[in-house]
Amino acid sequence: MRTKKRGVIALEVVMLAISALYMYPFYYMVINTMKTSQDAAFNPLSLPARFVFDSYARVFADTPILNAFKNSLVITVCAVGLIVLLGSMAAYAISFGRNKSNTFFMFYLLAGFMIPMQSSLIPLFEIMTKLHLIDKLSGIILFYSQGCVFAFFLYLGFMRSFPSELEEAAIIDGCGPFQVFTKVVFPLLKPITTTVIIYHTMWTWNDFLFANEFLNSRSNSTLILEIFRAKGQFSTEWSTFMAMLVIVLAPSLVFFLFMQKHIIKGLMGGAIKG
Repeated sequence: MRTKKRGVIALEVVMLAISALYMYPFYYMVINTMKTSQDAAFNPLSLPARFVFDSYARVFADTPILNAFKNSLVITVCAVGLIVLLGSMAAYAISFGRNKSNTFFMFYLLAGFMIPMQSSLIPLFEIMTKLHLIDKLSGIILFYSQGCVFAFFLYLGFMRSFPSELEEAAIIDGCGPFQVFTKVVFPLLKPITTTVIIYHTMWTWNDFLFANEFLNSRSNSTLILEIFRAKGQFSTEWSTFMAMLVIVLAPSLVFFLFMQKHIIKGLMGGAIKG
């Protein structure tokens, strides 16, 4: 018993050490945004001799950070909303209306899902150009909504455990297909919907590759693109740059801390249903 307790303590010490190692870059970044340039240069790891917030003031004064935050928020909320709506409705149609055409449609989506988006970046750019969606928030929202394919398969696996009697009972009570979905099926999808929201929110908010490809103007820039632009070719104001990193990472950190208990619930719910 005592040996087992020692093993648990040793494991906890190792985990704390690993956690400290991963937290070191974040500590270095945050602590140096609160120092003077001289203090940061000569004492990068120590606590500030005097707390100053000039770097944060420069970020808000010299960069369109608030507009970029608004763009990131609009893109993420709209794209994730479309992903949840389209993915869940498509999964409902396939799950409760099984026939050959639906099976073909499912395998068609699976074939497309297996192709990495990076490999089709040039054709995607040409399509977006022809549709006049380059450098438009609506265009990038529409592009990110293709995540509904991944959400579709998550929802489909979850819905297949639902008994067919569930839909039949709702129809007998006078519900149409849309009412069955909104009033009966969708409320039962809360665990997997939470998982879909968390995954796609983190992906959309932090994406650089596609935002950089499809958004060109500063007025439509996202937070990640502002970080990219803050890195100069020949010189960089590192205190301002790290302050911007903190501002960009803060919403993701708060979102993750707020939603972490729902991540476990969603995974457990999916495991039990599956």
